[in-house]
Amino acid sequence: MPIIVCNDLPAKEILEKENIFVMDENRATHQDIRPIKIAILNLMPLKEATELQLLRMLSNTPLQIDCTFLKVSSHESKHTAKSHLETFYESFEDICNKRFDGLIVTGAPVEDMPFEEVDYWPELTKVFDWAETNVTSTIYICWGAQAGLYYYYDLPKVQMDAKVFGIFKHRVFNRKTPLVRGFDDEFLAPHSRHTEVPLSAVENCPDLTILATSAEAGVYLCMAENGRKIFIMGHPEYGRTTLKQEYERDLEKGLPIKMPKNYFPDDDPKNAPLLQWRSHANNLYTNWLNYYVYQSTPYHLDGTPDFEQ
Repeated sequence: MPIIVCNDLPAKEILEKENIFVMDENRATHQDIRPIKIAILNLMPLKEATELQLLRMLSNTPLQIDCTFLKVSSHESKHTAKSHLETFYESFEDICNKRFDGLIVTGAPVEDMPFEEVDYWPELTKVFDWAETNVTSTIYICWGAQAGLYYYYDLPKVQMDAKVFGIFKHRVFNRKTPLVRGFDDEFLAPHSRHTEVPLSAVENCPDLTILATSAEAGVYLCMAENGRKIFIMGHPEYGRTTLKQEYERDLEKGLPIKMPKNYFPDDDPKNAPLLQWRSHANNLYTNWLNYYVYQSTPYHLDGTPDFEQ
């Protein structure tokens, strides 16, 4: 089934060329189907690239997905055209009285700052509070996951000695949990971050269930409240060349960056990276949409006082 997006969203044309069924708003309004409503709070600087990556992840189920992109009003984006944001994004004020089946909170390049010093932190905490009663299940990605763990469970992030950067092997735990159904015992996933929430802190939090970890990269996947909150420490949505682009960007800026691990064949940046994590990434988002959104959400979102598990 298709993803529903704004008629002129640039990602729409790219997805269609990849044979992903994308339906515009005009056609969607003529179908008697209640689509799954997903809000995406996009905090990444290159918003169009993140839109494309996440829409790819959401496209692999039989469900009809209606996506709403959200922005923070308390921060001015420097890497995305203002016209793009005005056309395709809504603010929290626009949707704070609405309900959604699912919410995705992306990462953000503000890891080195204390959470309270991020200019949109007060606005972000309002979104977190709103999601408690207006969203069936929320995925928090990378810095978004660290922010959620800090806000909800008081787990601080810790600065790493070196950036966790590359493709890392992970092992599944609690594999009877539907979120990791269909996962291999070991799988690969990208990471790109300077901070972490230590494994010991997550293990000692009784509200959290660990679902996947890496010997090198630490906690990758955990959840709370039977899947109403899902925390992903890496970037399963990343495309084939995303780490390459980040590596080249930092080199150009003269930043102390090492080559991403286990990424370029023979550790040669001239070699095209192999895409080794897409199947598990698709599986993760498909399981989320099926077991924690579609099967848990009420049919009539409006007027529903609580979401029962």
